[in-house]
Amino acid sequence: MRAMNKEILRLAVPNIISNITVPLLGMIDMAIAGRLGGGDSTIGGLAIGTAIFSFIYWNFAFLRMGTSGLTAQAYGAGDKREVANILGRSLTAAGAIALVLLLFNRPIGTLAFKIMQGSPEAMAFAGDYFFARIWAAPAAVGMFALHGWFIGMQDSTTPMVVTIINNVINIACSIWFAFGLDMGVVGIAWGTVVAQYSSLIISLGVLAVKYRAYVREIDLRECLRMEPLVRFLRINSDAFLRTLCVCVVYTCFTAFSARFGDTVLATNELLLQLFMLFSYMLDGFCYAAEALTGRFIGERNKEQLARCIRHLLVWSAGVAILFVVVYLLWWEPLLGLFSKSPTILACAEEYVEWIVSVPLLSFVPFLIDGILIGATKTRIMRNTTFWSLVGFFVIFFALEGVWGNVALWLAYTGFIVVRCVLMLIATRGVKAELLMQQGQ
Repeated sequence: MRAMNKEILRLAVPNIISNITVPLLGMIDMAIAGRLGGGDSTIGGLAIGTAIFSFIYWNFAFLRMGTSGLTAQAYGAGDKREVANILGRSLTAAGAIALVLLLFNRPIGTLAFKIMQGSPEAMAFAGDYFFARIWAAPAAVGMFALHGWFIGMQDSTTPMVVTIINNVINIACSIWFAFGLDMGVVGIAWGTVVAQYSSLIISLGVLAVKYRAYVREIDLRECLRMEPLVRFLRINSDAFLRTLCVCVVYTCFTAFSARFGDTVLATNELLLQLFMLFSYMLDGFCYAAEALTGRFIGERNKEQLARCIRHLLVWSAGVAILFVVVYLLWWEPLLGLFSKSPTILACAEEYVEWIVSVPLLSFVPFLIDGILIGATKTRIMRNTTFWSLVGFFVIFFALEGVWGNVALWLAYTGFIVVRCVLMLIATRGVKAELLMQQGQ
């Protein structure tokens, strides 16, 4: 028992440390925006711009998911050459995606702004932010591939160090650009651009030094060989569609929030920042699940896989209970860290109970995601998330006219609950025997 807990924490704690800085960075960005002037529209504009990038980048987070699961299985099987070639396939895909994003940034931005429905003031801030930050696309997408590979290699320390450095640079540059150079919201965007390219350079340096032996094994012909390439693309396409559904929920959450005015939009986004704080912390255990599940499947070690799943469930439940307590006792001081608006804080009091309930509802589907990624059973994730998305829209449009913003929060929690139930059914209680089976 102690050995498994130690292994889980060895992988989870660095991921928790790195992941928890991501929502903290979002909170700091919101705090900067809230002190720039322009009222709630400034925060609303940043929220819209951030939501657009979340939609874009989360859709390409399949690179991290597919890469981590495949790498972990090859690592567990002791297949050094395949480990190297997975890295080559993933970086090649990242380069192609980044090129498309840069070439079509104007149409992408224009379409995104048509979907969002903020006030003219908020949309103006969102446009300034988007067309500056889009230039970080190659670094952002490349980091998905590299971090997924590091996690598959059972290395959580490198992503942690790189993420911390990224966020320190991001915060420093955003404050300097926004206030010191008087660039406003655009300065926050350019702070992100500088930080992400810095992180990419550092990660490539680690790859060249620490994993030199694997880099030398990359065979471009083998990377593009049909059979492994088809498997790579199939797993990543399933993960892409799953992530697309999740991104649609979060993007529509922001877009639908804008229907109720800038104050509700800003309030909903700040409350979601609290949820993100929980989700990124829980993701530390999800990443550990990816790495360990893939490794034990590669080793064909069913007993260790079953033990790992049991321990991960206990740790994840503990994190969920911890955050319920934190949200119940300290939600107002947490929100006050990045908004002093009495209007927003008063509005948040009406909806905070939804955020309190989310950790208990969501920790099971989050963890199952990590297990399925490690097992490369991404089709289950894709199908269950799609039907949960359908439930989200049905609940919201059926109740919007009656309950307004409450209907939106009910639809969001309904998405989580439906997903949890469907995943438990599809995975038969997450049994190790099912995960060990080959194929989808």
